Amino acid sequence: LKGADIIHLDFKKPDDRALFSAGTKILALIVTFAEAVAFMIGGSFGQNLPFSTSATIIIQIMFAGLIVILLDELIQKGWGLGSGISLFIAAGVSQTIFWSVFALIPAGSTYFGIIPHAVSTLLSSSPESILLRPGGLPSLVTLFLTISILGLIVYAEGIRIEIPITSTKYRGFQGTYPIKLLYVSVLPVILTGALLANLSFFSQIIWSRFNPANSNTLLNLFAQFNSADPTAGPIGGFAYYISPPRGLEVLSVEPLRAITYVLFYVVMCTIFARVWVEIGGLGSKSVATKLLGANVQVPGFRRSEGSLEVLLDRYIPVITIIGGILMGLLASISDILGVFGGGTGILLMVSIFINYYQLLMKEKLETMMPGLAGFLGKD
Repeated sequence: LKGADIIHLDFKKPDDRALFSAGTKILALIVTFAEAVAFMIGGSFGQNLPFSTSATIIIQIMFAGLIVILLDELIQKGWGLGSGISLFIAAGVSQTIFWSVFALIPAGSTYFGIIPHAVSTLLSSSPESILLRPGGLPSLVTLFLTISILGLIVYAEGIRIEIPITSTKYRGFQGTYPIKLLYVSVLPVILTGALLANLSFFSQIIWSRFNPANSNTLLNLFAQFNSADPTAGPIGGFAYYISPPRGLEVLSVEPLRAITYVLFYVVMCTIFARVWVEIGGLGSKSVATKLLGANVQVPGFRRSEGSLEVLLDRYIPVITIIGGILMGLLASISDILGVFGGGTGILLMVSIFINYYQLLMKEKLETMMPGLAGFLGKD
């Protein structure tokens, strides 16, 4: 809302910053409560639960949400680096990957983690089961795919177009303004993932209330679930074809479902990328205004908003679409291949770790060269 200028706040004013912070916390609690109630209605914790049990679960979810909000504020107040929410996401995805590789939890006659499973399997002289494992369990193939996807994401994060800039305030200062291939970062993936999750979730609610026997032809077009285990995911309808067939085994049986999932994911990522550039202050006009406000100009171009906007229009719209398509492909294919941490999770983790690396390098530079602190915006 702030980026789209729907609400007008000046973050240089303490009162406006406090108002924005309070509003964010209140909205987060409202969303947490709404999601908790929706989970209860949808039967995610069981059907026909007593009111006292439902109320207890909702209170627990609200309390957990409040703890996350307070921990995030603790980080933002200076007791850590970066964003608390980003740190929690990265830690959660890293834990999932670590668990998939090293977990010693029993899984049948062997272990859940691929490394303990490999050791156990080699000792029992049956190495063929290391490559692929049934039931979506971690395998050597998924480990290799996870490493490959990580490498691709890191490589894509480093691709950028650099526009030369000079300072009109500090004579002799020269630099570049980078426009990354993944210009809008992982936000389109987050929004698409949230859209898919909510479509699946609310389709389950509608199914459980109005079509539990899959007997309504019209509602069957929207979603069908297995009445014995509705939490396992849709088994038919539109919701089924926009859910990923996780794992190579399922992919070989349901290629059409994989194609529709990838297409839907890519299209939505591209749309969200384009929309976010406009409302998030990342469009050519907004960037040109910010560069002029920072006393920066591009050599060979007049120092005017119009000329800078024309230059940026050569790159930003095209890179936004290409980046949205690439992010959608990486996330959806990662989901289908069953990489550790999931497509959205692994993209978020890499992006967050790169941001933390850049933040740490900036902190180190300011420590070694305190004179740069003022130029970089530090007191």
